Amino acid sequence: MLAQLKDLRGHQGFSSLAISRFISNVGNGVSPIALAYGVLSLPNATGKDLSIVMAARFVPLLAFMLFGGVIADRFQRNRLVGGSDMLGSFLAAVSAISLIAGFSSTWLLALMGGLFGILNAIWWPAMSGVLPEILPKEKLQEGNAVIGLLTNLGYIVGTLGGGILVSSVGAGWGLLVDAISFFIAGAIVWNLPIIGKIKDKSPGIIHDLVVGWKEFISRSWVIAMVVSFALINMAFESMLSVLGPLNFSDPVTGPKQWSYNLAGLSIGMLIGGIWVLKVKIGRPLYLAMVLIALSAVWDYALAFDLSISFSVLAAIFSGISLEVFMVTWNTSLQSHVPEESYSRVSSYDTLGSFGIAPLGIVIAGPLAMHFGVNTILFITGTTTLIASIASLLVPSVRNLRND
Repeated sequence: MLAQLKDLRGHQGFSSLAISRFISNVGNGVSPIALAYGVLSLPNATGKDLSIVMAARFVPLLAFMLFGGVIADRFQRNRLVGGSDMLGSFLAAVSAISLIAGFSSTWLLALMGGLFGILNAIWWPAMSGVLPEILPKEKLQEGNAVIGLLTNLGYIVGTLGGGILVSSVGAGWGLLVDAISFFIAGAIVWNLPIIGKIKDKSPGIIHDLVVGWKEFISRSWVIAMVVSFALINMAFESMLSVLGPLNFSDPVTGPKQWSYNLAGLSIGMLIGGIWVLKVKIGRPLYLAMVLIALSAVWDYALAFDLSISFSVLAAIFSGISLEVFMVTWNTSLQSHVPEESYSRVSSYDTLGSFGIAPLGIVIAGPLAMHFGVNTILFITGTTTLIASIASLLVPSVRNLRND
């Protein structure tokens, strides 16, 4: 592993990119805890308010995602990522100050989330195309795994620190940490030593979208995975953003207990990243989807009110599954999709995979209030299980290789 790290460090810009992901994800670890319990701390706030705020960033993210992919394929990707991060830090700071100063509201936090979603629509497809500009194709699985390791290490630090921070001094200070981390990470990525490639002039945005769409639909394994993850992400984001915090709603113990679960998720992702760095997987998506199906154990652990120790162990397993999927999925796309249209294909992937996630987040709070949090958690787990198994019915998913 040390030899692999030394080899990757020899590629200019890789170390800086990895460090930026660590710093950014310290803030990303704090953010969901701080935002969720910040909303619940507002006067008369309910699960409905939490659903509104948590869904707010997804709607503009999805609405502008395709255009973000076109922009990312036309302009220097690291500048788009860095600029989005630095602007996003301002929005996070506004949310933080509003909570600290006592003038926050559901709609202010939702507005900041919506504006952040627009920036995310540019950040996401641009970020997915940065690593292939730094590493050769044969190093992408190793590079994705190492980036994932540092990302998850940062997230662990953030979630554990976030639970303590929110419980002790308040949610606003947690969001302020998030804002600072975004600005620092954005500045690092902005200054990556990547020379932007001169790209051929395109006939226009519509043409670019059509070309990206043709690349996207030409691969049956991509379509099958995106359809499956539309359901999986709807369930997962509902659990992560709304149902988890509602399940640990006590203002004193809740933030810490939920942060332990989120830290468990990140520890699992760290373990998964180390494992996938060491092995060459023959049929990557087959293995990934079997693990994702089994990851429903986390939802079930919460649904049946099992002990905090068991739910954290389930979160760790879920994290292992998620990281193996993320590394194998990114490597598969980067290996089989042409670099010049990669960001557009990634945009269609994100749009499809997260297309109905906002619906899940919006209805999760009201449904939990009506039917009970445990019932809805059982439904999210079952959705993940069935959708994962369904994807394996497609031969191109089962048999894909990245050799």
